[in-house]
Amino acid sequence: MTVPEGWEPGAFKTRVDQVLHRFAAGEAGQLAAIDTSLGPVADAVETAVADGKRLRAAFCYWGWRAAGQPDSDALVRAAASMELVHAAAVVHDDLIDDSPLRHGRPTAHLALREAVRDHPEPASAARSLAMLAGDLLMSMAGQLFVTSGLPAAYLGRARPLWASLARELVAGECLEILHTGSDAPDTAVSLKVVRYKTAKYTVEQPLLIGALLGGAGERLRAGCSAYGLPLGEAFQLRDDLLGLFGDPALTGKDGSDDVRGHRPTALLAETWRLAGEEDRARLRTLLAAGAETRRADTADTADTETITADTADAVRDVMRRLKAPDRIEAMITVRVEEALRTLDELALPGPAATALTGLAHSAAVRRS
Repeated sequence: MTVPEGWEPGAFKTRVDQVLHRFAAGEAGQLAAIDTSLGPVADAVETAVADGKRLRAAFCYWGWRAAGQPDSDALVRAAASMELVHAAAVVHDDLIDDSPLRHGRPTAHLALREAVRDHPEPASAARSLAMLAGDLLMSMAGQLFVTSGLPAAYLGRARPLWASLARELVAGECLEILHTGSDAPDTAVSLKVVRYKTAKYTVEQPLLIGALLGGAGERLRAGCSAYGLPLGEAFQLRDDLLGLFGDPALTGKDGSDDVRGHRPTALLAETWRLAGEEDRARLRTLLAAGAETRRADTADTADTETITADTADAVRDVMRRLKAPDRIEAMITVRVEEALRTLDELALPGPAATALTGLAHSAAVRRS
């Protein structure tokens, strides 16, 4: 199956899914062959790549095509490695945030509790197993990339960016941890977290890696960043909105996660900026209550779920009244427009321009 001149996201996703599922199944099989008790960890690895929009692979692919290169099965394999980076980041992020759901299923650190039900500390042991599964997924990403079938000289062009990708992804996650629970959320700080935790590895770096693999010149590389950074920020800002205001049946996530975790989202920061003293006092109380339910480690009880849901609803009410979601929508619009202007200025080959325009809209205007 090849990608025709007309961009067909569903066909491309199927193509990437086939690569990922086959590769993950092979790695999981080798892990389980070491010892049968490793079966649940192997299952967690396969589950981590089972779903996804495959946006990161798509950006990598169209970076290659933007550089004037033709369709390539080897490139698709290299692009699929971006999804393994994402799978690793998701497992670790869910672990750090103590998130209960991902794609409507229990997250890895919860799913693995059954495997350690007889352990003296099952919750802690399951978290450790999930951490190691995430580490393995990141290792698998590098393995799939270097064994993609692309010439070594091509791979060498992009290798330095892999180091930056890992470093900046870790930096963004660390920044979020360091600023979680802040008494005075700040939009500039939140946007820096957005840039390094999500924007760069979701759009800019996959696009740049694809372009570098294809031999892109300096102008195209600069254009990839000028397009990718604002669009990646728009993607995460949309995610912040969906996290609190989206339909959990579509997002597959717990809608109270950000409140319970008191995370430094731009949505919370803008709410804080717009709030007067009375609303700020209200937010402090609500966020403290959300954090308390998390510390209680009783997320399986109906009472705790009710308290958390009520707290999240109250935070939403404050945000709506202050029109903070409207501010985030405006920030998304500005960033998407900036990305699209860059595309116009680059004068890319027609298929690449069409695909990247479509990806800009699908990344920032979505319900899940």
